[in-house]
Amino acid sequence: MNKTGILAFLGELQESFFMAMAALRAHKLRSALTLLGVLVGVFSIIVVMTAMRVLQNDINQKLSSLGGQTFMIRKWPAIYFGGSSADFEKYWRRKNITLEQGLRLQNKASLPISMGMESSFWAGEIITRFKKSAPTVQMYGETPGSFSAHNWELGEGRLILDSDVDSTRDVCVLGSSLATNIFPNCSALGERVKIDGINYTVIGVLAPKGGALGGDQDNFAVVPLTTGLDRFGRWNRSLTILVQARDTASYDDTLEEVRGELRTIRKVPPGEEDDFEIASNDSMIEQFSNFTRAVRIGVVVVSSIALVAAGIGIMNIMLVSVTERTREIGIRRAIGAKKRNIMTQFIMEAVVLCELGGAVGVALGILGGNATAYLLHLEAVIPVDWIFIGLGICSFVGIVFGTYPAWKAANLDPIESLRYE
Repeated sequence: MNKTGILAFLGELQESFFMAMAALRAHKLRSALTLLGVLVGVFSIIVVMTAMRVLQNDINQKLSSLGGQTFMIRKWPAIYFGGSSADFEKYWRRKNITLEQGLRLQNKASLPISMGMESSFWAGEIITRFKKSAPTVQMYGETPGSFSAHNWELGEGRLILDSDVDSTRDVCVLGSSLATNIFPNCSALGERVKIDGINYTVIGVLAPKGGALGGDQDNFAVVPLTTGLDRFGRWNRSLTILVQARDTASYDDTLEEVRGELRTIRKVPPGEEDDFEIASNDSMIEQFSNFTRAVRIGVVVVSSIALVAAGIGIMNIMLVSVTERTREIGIRRAIGAKKRNIMTQFIMEAVVLCELGGAVGVALGILGGNATAYLLHLEAVIPVDWIFIGLGICSFVGIVFGTYPAWKAANLDPIESLRYE
């Protein structure tokens, strides 16, 4: 197509667009009710995709709680969204990972640069001589190797040592925001805190890390793992083992060595699957992505049904419009309009109708999806890809469901159309 042909085609599209807008303005209520179906379908897609993108971004940034080249070993999957009763029973029947098993693994494995163990013991209110904390503080039991595995950096004081674990000392390390909250006017080092009725001496404060999924990654206290086990019981508790490889090149070898040694320690017969789970940053992010993918597919399927229903409504309205404007079509044909000009006009009208509904649906969907970010205090996002996908779907619906009414209009007999009253 030469330059003149392109300009003529663009001029025809522009003329069809203005005629479509004029037709929509002439029937405001009917147009509004018709585009409402498209609005609902696009809104449902965009609101869920935006909310998922908000959570996905935060997961990618914050779920990576492990340090570089680190993986964790647990009895249960690191992220468990539920599954069949058989899966639940399989995890539940597994033997707990014990402190004794972790120590044996630590002595046998030669490739890891560090190895730690941990467990979550308690959540509640911490009391100091100055004030009480909110009843949301988490208490973790850790060994020295856990700190580098979690990327926990020391702000002041010292971290938990092997001697603290061996001697079951009543000492603790505080997260940054917790220390600032309960010791607002002085350093926390050397102070005493009461956790679940037991006094602990603060030996260190961690550097701040920020928040994740609306929570506070610095609102916790860490005690020696053995201290926590003695206080809260060790017999019905499964520990998490954190393993850090020396570098990227040795990561896979380290994982296989640790996996093999732990299978031996836990007496897993050859050929049977592991009775523990190994998770890394990448695997946790992938698991979350797989979960959200299923949700996204479900939403797209349901929204597609709404869009098909909206498309049928648009086809019906366009057929009514063709009947109402039969004489107009006859006049246009009489003064030289071709069939393709009539088809372009009516298809453009259907597409404009869909795009108006889609644009409003996209805007409302972005606002609704980012309500998740507001409520969870996360960073708002604008899913540019899904904006174009949503508007593209609207154009597709307009073209598909507007083609038959446009074809019917273009094939009306001009003479009979001029006689139509």
